[in-house]
Amino acid sequence: MEETVAPDDARTALPPAPGADRHLSLDFADTASTLPAGQSYDLLAAPASARHWLLAHDLIAEEVRLYEMCALRMRTLRGHARALFTARVEGTAPPQESLRAVNEALTAVPAAPLLTWDETQGLRRAQAHPTDQAVNHALATLAADAADLLTGPDADLLAACGSAPCDRFLLRTHGRRHWCSTRCGDRARAARSYARRVQGPA
Repeated sequence: MEETVAPDDARTALPPAPGADRHLSLDFADTASTLPAGQSYDLLAAPASARHWLLAHDLIAEEVRLYEMCALRMRTLRGHARALFTARVEGTAPPQESLRAVNEALTAVPAAPLLTWDETQGLRRAQAHPTDQAVNHALATLAADAADLLTGPDADLLAACGSAPCDRFLLRTHGRRHWCSTRCGDRARAARSYARRVQGPA
């Protein structure tokens, strides 16, 4: 039976995968995973944990409150981002519904800073972030980053963790890097060593 890890425990036990510091969408895709020990976690499973993730990545203001519908929208976009990443890693055609979902998130909010005015600062350009649109802006930012990752110079570095059943994504920032964490690398090496011992000399 699969064990579910609490969001706080997952954040503490598992460091961000290589490349997560360069691409928010990579860290976003990895907010749910199955780990090599058969444990699973979902950092967006509830509004409180989803809000914590958004705050930690400076995607919403402190005063923004999230509801289940917001967390559901985040989980849905994450699923589409993961589908696109998987297609890129496997060299297959991406699902059309995932392309549509990312494009809808990209175009749901103004891309350019709007012209605004107030008595203190006068005319200025500012990104519109009304509270009721905060999640739209966060999703647009994540969708834009996913599109940049999938079409930019880091696309060829995108990989899936090589320590099954872990299904996190990473950037292969080093040529021999196949794992999302030291933990996964250690487990994979231990499994290979055990297999050699069991098989015996050739």
